[in-house]
Amino acid sequence: MKLGSTEIVRSVAPASSHPQLAGTMRLGSTADITTRWKNRVYSRLRLFLRASRHYQGTVSSVDRCTRSSLVVCHHPTVFCVITALILAASFYPKSLLAQKCLFISSYHPGYAWSDGVERGLRSVLDGKCEVKPFYMDTKRNKEKELKRAKGLEAKNLIESWQPDIVITADDNAARYVIQAHFKDHDIPFIFSGVNWTVDEYGFPYSNVTGMVEVAPIYPLLEKVQELIPGAKKAIYIGANTFTENKNLARFVIALEKKDIELDSSLVNTGNEWLNAYRKGQDYDFIIIGSKSGVKAWDHEQVASTIKKISRKLSVTNHNWMMPYTMLGFTKVPEEQGEWAAQAALSVLDGIEPSQIAIVPNRKWDIWTNLSLSGSSNISLPEGLVLKSKQVE
Repeated sequence: MKLGSTEIVRSVAPASSHPQLAGTMRLGSTADITTRWKNRVYSRLRLFLRASRHYQGTVSSVDRCTRSSLVVCHHPTVFCVITALILAASFYPKSLLAQKCLFISSYHPGYAWSDGVERGLRSVLDGKCEVKPFYMDTKRNKEKELKRAKGLEAKNLIESWQPDIVITADDNAARYVIQAHFKDHDIPFIFSGVNWTVDEYGFPYSNVTGMVEVAPIYPLLEKVQELIPGAKKAIYIGANTFTENKNLARFVIALEKKDIELDSSLVNTGNEWLNAYRKGQDYDFIIIGSKSGVKAWDHEQVASTIKKISRKLSVTNHNWMMPYTMLGFTKVPEEQGEWAAQAALSVLDGIEPSQIAIVPNRKWDIWTNLSLSGSSNISLPEGLVLKSKQVE
């Protein structure tokens, strides 16, 4: 089975990951610059007070000064005390003045997406901030009561550890931590990996900004239509989770615009997934959603079975699903972590979260699985293969 041969650009032209360089900052007036200077000074003063063990009794006064006018902060007595503290802070050991960054992941270590987000985060923050991770583990524990309990546990950690900034990954941290407990709070938050839209959480808040996670659905579907002209029926197979329901809804909208009928199968177990995949051979192509949340998933069984039964093109937006998929246009999790970390550093340097615009991700990778497509007698275009990352 020979598929079309049109080549494709590897990825969207990447924008800078630093908010100030990516054109997302909304600054410019003298008042904005003054506010940035003031916030930077008092941010560093708060660090000194915490390190010198005077933080608990003094920080409220500093915060009141930070939020008040410069006239109040420049009262001779107040100004002299603050100046003396800042000078003392400049001689204080840097290790004791390290800023504290809390990273709250919605999921668990070992989950490919959030591991990638954390890698990107640490690549920017290492040596600049003390990073403490907290894993909500809500991909494996999907009950709402458990999610709320983890959100409350994260809240208690924030109140006890007192981070300078909190960075979150994915929807459940946004819902059960930020929205539930920290709307318009003094503590700044940078979110990442919120799927598609922030409308359901009411972002932005005065203390919240971040990066939305958007899959390259339309470029993927355009390639499918090049490869399979006249395709009219597709099936979406994924886990029965909140995130996969959101992803499915976006594919429904996209395929309606392309006049392609879409069925779906959101499953709970590995055997249910394989049954849905067998059914998928009756469609023009198969869209592979995430397996995260599917119980009793046996990699060897799934990989060997689909090699025997595959006859139709399969596509995905998830790089961790490429062992089971022929073609992928996938998001880059490290982009989310890098951007969130750069935004966090900007906030720690005195910029307000409200001055950093919420943005979508702008990069993707192309993947091919020649072993699976070859066993299915499906030939992908050479130009596409050459531009892709390949499953080994």
